[in-house]
Amino acid sequence: MKFVSALKSKDVDGKGLWYYFKRDRDLYLLLLIPIFFVVLFKIVPMFGAVVAFKDYKIAKGFWDSDWVGFQVFLDIFAKRDFGRAVRNTVMLNTLDLLLSFTAPIVLSLLLNEIRSVRMKRINQTLLYLPHFLSWVIIGAIAYQLLGLGNGVINNLVESFGGTRIPFLQSDNHWLLSYLLIGVWQSMGWGTIIYLASISSINPELYEAAIVDGAGRLRKMWNVTLPGIRVTIVTLLIMNLGKVMGGSFERIYALANKATTEYTTTIEVLVYRWGIEAGHFSRATALGLFQAVIGLGLVLLADYIAKKLGEDGLL
Repeated sequence: MKFVSALKSKDVDGKGLWYYFKRDRDLYLLLLIPIFFVVLFKIVPMFGAVVAFKDYKIAKGFWDSDWVGFQVFLDIFAKRDFGRAVRNTVMLNTLDLLLSFTAPIVLSLLLNEIRSVRMKRINQTLLYLPHFLSWVIIGAIAYQLLGLGNGVINNLVESFGGTRIPFLQSDNHWLLSYLLIGVWQSMGWGTIIYLASISSINPELYEAAIVDGAGRLRKMWNVTLPGIRVTIVTLLIMNLGKVMGGSFERIYALANKATTEYTTTIEVLVYRWGIEAGHFSRATALGLFQAVIGLGLVLLADYIAKKLGEDGLL
């Protein structure tokens, strides 16, 4: 009854919510399809998180395994690999956030300054291409280009009298290569939202800035960046939730036996404990820990954004 009353309640324009349901019923029916897939693939699997609080045995099944409370969490917190994985995950994702989040903003500002529409489309298409490559292919390309033995770049360096550089065979070099490859793969695709946001800026603001004598850099700073500030804050909040996440495929495609210092992350531990070792309770507990911390970071960032006068997400 409360739901029906809410539907019949009048809006500020005097029309109830039910009026909009009847008017746009076709659109709401279309909305049911993505809602169904979100519930099926995102909400329903969350019930499997109870495995993190059980001594899960395949023979006993999902519900008949013994409850152990938080013992699984205490076990994984005591493991040496856990601290190392948390350190590497936070470090890699924080550095990745600094580089891969700012690069699309700078790139979209530069693309916006290209006056030729054809040249802009060509550049955008070329920049989008790396996003469609899987990390397996990107890893193979990286080893062909940056490999120590037969890498194209190292062959060029040696042909000019230089010393071969262990781009992917030394821990510190691997870390830098990992970050730059990530920027290359994601920055073009990341410009789509910013360019769409830039296109919504009122052209009269640019004309007023030109009348005031502003050059291109001044227009970027005083018109374009404030115009996309809300988009930047929204995407930053969403990306902060990924600081405890990361890409398992990216790590596995670029990792090798010579570089082990930074390649143990939470995603990798979930794979090792869950798939390789069969400790499903540990893997689930690790994933749940990761999700809870990520949610906390998003809520904290949203709270700070609202305190600073931004709209936030929630």
